[in-house]
Amino acid sequence: YGPEGTYDGGREKAPAAMCRKVIAAKLSGKHEIEIWGDGEQTRSFMYIDDCTEGTIKLAESDIIEPLNIGSDELVSINRLVDIVEKLAGIKLKRSYNLDAPKGVRGRNSDNTLIKKVMNWAPSIRLEDGMEKTYKWIYDEMTSGKASVVNALPRAVAAQ
Repeated sequence: YGPEGTYDGGREKAPAAMCRKVIAAKLSGKHEIEIWGDGEQTRSFMYIDDCTEGTIKLAESDIIEPLNIGSDELVSINRLVDIVEKLAGIKLKRSYNLDAPKGVRGRNSDNTLIKKVMNWAPSIRLEDGMEKTYKWIYDEMTSGKASVVNALPRAVAAQ
């Protein structure tokens, strides 16, 4: 996740979707958000700069077996909403759509091997990466782009 990524249209990942949904709720004045599932499902998200650095380090290494370079900073979807609400300076009413697709209950990266063989791990905290991502998406959504501005009511309810 990070700036310059997809944040609308159904192909975006949770960090960008959450930024878009919170921004849309803030801009529309309708301070509500729909969360797919119960919000307690967990994920780990890696900021694009860490992903790029890890990929380059792996490609330049002598390692030939598969190696996970993901972030091991585990967060619930509810915590992700908390982070974006803080960035936006608002608190939203949350509704949980238990019938919506929610994926697996939990997913995280085990970085034991990459730390051992490459002496490396992602270093950008989720809050720091989300701040940069939020600012970029906010600027995109408020820049007057008709497709995004016209989608505000739909964006509040879309995942």
